[in-house]
Amino acid sequence: MKYNELAPTGSKNRKRVGRGIAAGQGKTAGRGTKGQGARTGSSKRPGFEGGQNPLMQRLPKLHGFKSFKVKAENVFTDQLNDLGAEVTNQVLADKGLVSSPYVRVKLLNRGDVTAKVAVSLQGASESAIEAVQKAGGSFNVVARQPRPATKKAE
Repeated sequence: MKYNELAPTGSKNRKRVGRGIAAGQGKTAGRGTKGQGARTGSSKRPGFEGGQNPLMQRLPKLHGFKSFKVKAENVFTDQLNDLGAEVTNQVLADKGLVSSPYVRVKLLNRGDVTAKVAVSLQGASESAIEAVQKAGGSFNVVARQPRPATKKAE
């Protein structure tokens, strides 16, 4: 069956309310007794609380957005010269260029690369990759090393 082949069924007759007490929905027709909602033409806007300041206006507003994504730490091409033939997160952490071997590291272009290095990091700018390859090295994108799980104190 397709959407365009559906045939409408007979429409349900609307309920006639307020036609006497015996009619099931008679007298007040389900509107309660008196008050704003009992009057004809009554339609309160969404969130209306009878004149009390609505909840959405009472609550403090959250301006802006705070990103919980951890930013990558940057390493520059001129720092690669004295790191050895292979550069990884662990090497950078041991030399003190990044805070930990478990963080995301991005290679950025600044200065010249003179040594032939094989770089394995999470990211790099295009110009940094070119500079490394021009010096005879290579760049490889690797996933961030997960932080080892710690046992909870019991």
